[in-house]
Amino acid sequence: MKKTLVALSVALVASASFVSNAFAGTLKVGATPVPHAEILEFVKPALEKKGVKLEITEFNDYVQPNLAVDAAELDANFFQHKPYLEVFVKDHGSDLVAVAGVHIEPMGLYSQKLKSIDDLKDGATIAIPNDPTNGGRALLLLAKKGLITLEDPTSVVATVLDITENKKNLHFQELEAAQLPRALADVDAAIINSNYAIPAKLNPLTDSLLSEDADSPYVNILVGNSESAKNPDIKVLVEELTSKETAKFILDTYKGAVVPAPASYLK
Repeated sequence: MKKTLVALSVALVASASFVSNAFAGTLKVGATPVPHAEILEFVKPALEKKGVKLEITEFNDYVQPNLAVDAAELDANFFQHKPYLEVFVKDHGSDLVAVAGVHIEPMGLYSQKLKSIDDLKDGATIAIPNDPTNGGRALLLLAKKGLITLEDPTSVVATVLDITENKKNLHFQELEAAQLPRALADVDAAIINSNYAIPAKLNPLTDSLLSEDADSPYVNILVGNSESAKNPDIKVLVEELTSKETAKFILDTYKGAVVPAPASYLK
């Protein structure tokens, strides 16, 4: 009987230890460097005051951070917008969920060769992201400005095959999003996500030939898996990422190149 009680006691301690480790006050979050990792670094001290240690892992692509959260190697990631997440989940069958909207990064068309969109010549080459949603987002920007016509002018997954009118005979070079700033010297123009434009000293407000409007629907979100999204520490992180202090940090730091998401997003 005594041995049974000892064994039961050990089992209970082990079980309690497992539960406490599940929500042990440490969050592992993956992010692209700018602005995502910088915003996470800003909220880190506030989280520590609330008993949550934040460990940030930086990525330079859009695939690995999702795979890491899906495999529970990370608790969450912060780099993508909801249309990208939806396509990724559909394509990979991933167990990923949107947790909170944080900010918007207007996508812009940049060039080292052109001073105005009016200088875009017939047959010019434009580089765009090669992932489905950001490639579609880039084409939607061009379509909205009347440079091309798309079969479905609302499709976030439009491709170059969906172009029905191309008056300037534009050529499109599809590259990984992270490579686009370095490709500027080799193309006439490139459409670049702000998280890669900003480190390259490109501001969509002051340096782009075209940029999305401030009401862009592409809100960048915090993403978890179905289990980590329930973690009480994630709720603490969301509180800090969507706080007035963080909104002020975003506005002061990025001068309009990144703007806080509407408070009602994902509510």
